[in-house]
Amino acid sequence: MKQLTFKQRVVQGIYDMFYIWKQEFRTTFRDQGVLIFFILVPLVYPLIYAFIYTNETIREVPAVAVDNSRSSLSREYLRKVDATPDVNIVTYCADMEEAKLMMKDRKAYGVIYIPADFSDNIARGKQTQVSLYCDMSGLLYYKALLLANTNVSLAMNADIKIARAGNSTERQDEITAYPIEYEDVALYNPTNGFAAFLIPVVLMLIIQQTLLLGIGLSAGTAREHNQFRDLVPINRHYNGTLRIVMGKGLSYFMVYSLVSVYILCVVPWIFKLNRIAIPGELALFILPYLAACIFFSMTASIAIRNRETCMLLFVFTSVPLLFLSGISWPAAAIPPFWKYFSYIFPSTFGINGYVRINSMGATLNEVAFEYRALWLQAGFYFITACLVYRRQIILSRRHMIEAYKKMRQKRGL
Repeated sequence: MKQLTFKQRVVQGIYDMFYIWKQEFRTTFRDQGVLIFFILVPLVYPLIYAFIYTNETIREVPAVAVDNSRSSLSREYLRKVDATPDVNIVTYCADMEEAKLMMKDRKAYGVIYIPADFSDNIARGKQTQVSLYCDMSGLLYYKALLLANTNVSLAMNADIKIARAGNSTERQDEITAYPIEYEDVALYNPTNGFAAFLIPVVLMLIIQQTLLLGIGLSAGTAREHNQFRDLVPINRHYNGTLRIVMGKGLSYFMVYSLVSVYILCVVPWIFKLNRIAIPGELALFILPYLAACIFFSMTASIAIRNRETCMLLFVFTSVPLLFLSGISWPAAAIPPFWKYFSYIFPSTFGINGYVRINSMGATLNEVAFEYRALWLQAGFYFITACLVYRRQIILSRRHMIEAYKKMRQKRGL
């Protein structure tokens, strides 16, 4: 064979890279499974999650009241609780046993119990109490019920103190009601909503998980169509590690550049979520995240032997990775082992960086740790992807030589 010069080898490598890019691009849009993971899931899943949590907070939580006091003061308390946007008192029960049955039948998620001496204790100048029983299987129900009852009790406490103080001016009434004035400022989540802190995490995780599933499915298809069950097809254009990794990576990057714009920019805009990121800063941050996810997925695809394997290996990891990110579950409460284990996955750094940039207005300098970590991951997983495909090229050549020898033996040569 004619020995190629260095320039010819470079030109041939670039040509092969674009050939592989074209083939991978064609495979993406011809394979229905890959198309679902690359296009349909990123398009639909963010909408489903955002539609579910779009109300941000729970309103009109059904509750029942047990009023053993039956006084004007107890009725006033229950009226004010029912008037809040968080609680809806659906009925009044005769006793706690009836209220328990209502909760068992899921007709209510909380019980407000007012004791018989509620009004009498207040009239005597003694402290009284209201008991709140909540269904803790849903923490959002508990939050709504507790907030409503706490706010009403504080307001009524202030009115009672003012009535007994005998002040002569409104300013004295204000000081009597609230000797220490406080102001509650909800940073980065003014509505105290569920969607504002959860949806950004889910959006970033969708990018990584759909890449894992799509590239894994593509790898399983390549093995099934290969005579020797190898990842690299028998084709002269695939005779080089860098051209394979760069060609495939470029194809995935082009698809997910558009997908990322939709997921991270369009979906938050549709559902009015926090969007205070500087576009240029966000684009520069997403660049290493996409690269790290792509090369991580290409490395992980070595474990895929058929199309179904990727579903068994990767789908279940979504929920653990959501908690390991340190957003859904506080990072300070994660044990050190699992904290360092989470550094294996690009989603850990990507989620934390995206939340700080998009929801808190951070710059790249302020997320320097996550940004550098993503570039390190991109470089590391690029090397591992090259090693994986280099091994596959060697195995493919070995299988071809063995097949050629067997063919010659059968022919008696």
